[in-house]
Amino acid sequence: MQKNNMATTNPSLHSSTRRWVVLLAYTAVAGVSQMLWLNFAPLISMLQDRYEVSEFMAVSLTLVFPLLYVILSLHAGAQVDRRGYRVTVGAGAVIMAIFACVRIYDSNFYALLIGQTGIAVAQPYIVNGISKLVADWFEEEKHGLTTGIGTIGMFLGMALALAITPALVDTYNLQFAMIVFAVVALLAALFFLLTVKENETNLESHAGENEPVSFKTLIQNSNLAALFVISFLELGFFNGLTTFLEPMLAERSIDAETAGLAGGMLIVGGIVGSAIVPALSDFVRRRKPFLILCAVASLFFVYPLCTAERFSMLLVLGGITGFCFLPGYALLFAMTEEHAGAAHAGAATGILMLTGNAGGVAVVLAMEAIKGMVGNWLTSIYLMIALLVFATLIAFRVRESIHAQ
Repeated sequence: MQKNNMATTNPSLHSSTRRWVVLLAYTAVAGVSQMLWLNFAPLISMLQDRYEVSEFMAVSLTLVFPLLYVILSLHAGAQVDRRGYRVTVGAGAVIMAIFACVRIYDSNFYALLIGQTGIAVAQPYIVNGISKLVADWFEEEKHGLTTGIGTIGMFLGMALALAITPALVDTYNLQFAMIVFAVVALLAALFFLLTVKENETNLESHAGENEPVSFKTLIQNSNLAALFVISFLELGFFNGLTTFLEPMLAERSIDAETAGLAGGMLIVGGIVGSAIVPALSDFVRRRKPFLILCAVASLFFVYPLCTAERFSMLLVLGGITGFCFLPGYALLFAMTEEHAGAAHAGAATGILMLTGNAGGVAVVLAMEAIKGMVGNWLTSIYLMIALLVFATLIAFRVRESIHAQ
């Protein structure tokens, strides 16, 4: 598949500051979408008591996101290629802000569910634009760093949701918290709409490149297919780990607050790692060794993290695991764009995120089923380790992408 280096042929981009403003605006919108997704994750018990709903109904406020991502991801990726990331991500940002406002009506549980569903619809149209935007504004040797910055925004949004939402609800009330997040969503959407546009220096030289490509063509590319499988395995692992870390640690007499801090350190470590590892990948002009290293290094820390019994060790292991594993997220985005070509980055990213979210749902269900059969979480921990082993083996088969032609 033809590799399109949009930004490398435009020396003027190297001195431009506008591209960093564009990246910042995208990072803000993507981060807010992740924050709105996890607002209710730390409030499950409170929601059950307040609205007298089942645990499943309370969890559905977050579960609706990966489910709708699987349904809409391909369409979102195709729209990024056809209409451009400004229109597609911008529309997603507007929808996100509108439904964030719906959640202010907190006297009814179903108003919250409608709001979350609308935000979940918007999320694929926001997140799937990252590869296209980076390829449009930045030269190839900065793709790892800039994609890493975009994913840092997502991780930061997740961390803020888990840390700030309970504090706002405890200090004020749920409605006040929803007002705060609605204002943040509106500001992020406005910032994006006012500052982001396609790179005009590329429009003429790349006219006609955004012809639709069939998803079958992308899947038949052996390197992309391997990346899609890795996405299924690794995002499945991450969803399983973050969903069940608290009950796994409860078997070791670790309370929920301590488990939450360990989960927070996982995200913090990922933020630091995503600022360093993709930049190193750019510097040495290699992606594959770092993708392999992210999976291999994580293998050594998963079992100790899930079975630790000391507070200090939990925090250290959480931070190290996040530092090692989460930069692989940015590398998968970068490698997908580099193998698919910038003209088809949206569609390829759509498939990558579809398979990743499908893996997230499948692994969570599998881990819960295994726990029900054997009565403890140990076998599920072994399943997560196996996922990383398979992801590592497949990563060895992927061709180096930064030189893909």
